[in-house]
Amino acid sequence: MRYLILTYYKKADGKIDEAMTLSRNLKQRDLQTGSVILDFKKLVVVKANLNGDSVPKDFNRIVEYYMQHYKSTIERLFKENGYEIDYKIKEAEESNDSTG
Repeated sequence: MRYLILTYYKKADGKIDEAMTLSRNLKQRDLQTGSVILDFKKLVVVKANLNGDSVPKDFNRIVEYYMQHYKSTIERLFKENGYEIDYKIKEAEESNDSTG
């Protein structure tokens, strides 16, 4: 797989629901409906839109945020696209710094 696609839907009660999909190819529908689209082959943000507002297309920052929620999926995407990562979540590093 190459792309991580996150789509946010507003439900009738006003709450926002999130759907995550993986894809080998990007379809026109994905570009139209996806809120966040990450390309793990080129390591770029294809699209970053939340509630109609464009957010900075900083690949590392966006991956760092979603790593908290989809760690195993993101690690798999990196490996499948030829990247080895040594990723540490900031909270773990900060707790080690404060204890030692």
